[in-house]
Formats: sequence, C-alpha cells, structure tokens
Amino acid sequence: MRDEDAVDALLGARLAELRAQHGWSLDELAERSGVSRSTLSRAERAQTSPTAAVLNRLCHVYGRTMSQLLSEVEAAPVPVVRAAEQRVWEDRAAGFVRRSVSPPHTGLRGELVEGRLAPGADLAYDRPPVPGLEQHLWLLDGALEVTVGEQVHRLGAGDCLRMRVTGPARFRCTGPDPARYVLAVVRP
Repeated sequence: MRDEDAVDALLGARLAELRAQHGWSLDELAERSGVSRSTLSRAERAQTSPTAAVLNRLCHVYGRTMSQLLSEVEAAPVPVVRAAEQRVWEDRAAGFVRRSVSPPHTGLRGELVEGRLAPGADLAYDRPPVPGLEQHLWLLDGALEVTVGEQVHRLGAGDCLRMRVTGPARFRCTGPDPARYVLAVVRP
C-alpha cells in the first residue's frame, strides 16, 4: 500500500469516527457541510481522497484546522519532526500539496504548514475551518493572489500576509512557476 493510500484510509476512518461521535447520518453531515452524501461516503471508505475544499468544509463542521484533523490520524506528536517524517497531503486535481511541518498538539494553538500550488492552481474555501483563525502567509517562491473576503492581496516572493479568516478565502497561483509558501496558523 502506498503511503498516500494509508493516509487516506486512516483519514477516512477518522472522518467516519467523528461523524459517529456527533451522532450524524451521512445525510445530516451533507446538509451541515454542503458536501454531497456520496462524496462523504467515498471519503469515509477511502475510495477517494477528499479535496482541500471538502476537508475545509468538514473541518469547519468539526471545529478543527486541517492540520489538527490530519494529525489525528497520526501517532502522538513529538518535539522534533524530521523532514522525512512530515506528513504530506495532496489534492492532485487542484494542484495543491500541503506538508504539516509542525503537526499541532492539543495543548498548543499554533502550527506551521508548507503549501505548494502548481501554476494556475486556484483553491477556494467558502468558510474557514475555525472561525477567526489567524494566519500568516510567507511566500517563499512564485506569485500568489490571496483573497480574504472581498480584499485581494497580490504577493511576490518574500512577501508576508497576515490575516484573520472569518469568511471565504481563495489562493491562486498567478505566475508561470509554482508558488511555495509557509503558513503559520494560530487558533483563536
């Protein structure tokens, strides 16, 4: 089994467990999240890897950041996470690769994530996973357009954007090269 398949299987099991803990049917979760029942069912059975947008909607419903959700399918966090051990999750269809640089710990509010968007990649989130989430995005390479609510920010390599996410957000790679960034996430 490929490492990605193992992560999808663990993630699917965790999603099913969270839904069961809330006592929701697939139909109820579909209504709360805006994700189709069939997509939820396939994700829980690891027949498909959920997209970033789907995971974001589920994180919103469950009150978790994406890193928190992904860390819940891993062993307990350790103080040092070697580069080779950092979890990578990919939304191939969207051209998005996400690496949990510092998986969160239940006692901590901050985490670091590395994101990579392919040229032309466009990720739109209709809501934050956790309302009021503070994010600091430091663009390392490429060009990125970040829309938070109605405000559009055009970033070049080295630029840093601080934002508090309370509504829709969009990340779009606008250059001919991939965009690579570090995202510091701080829960309210």
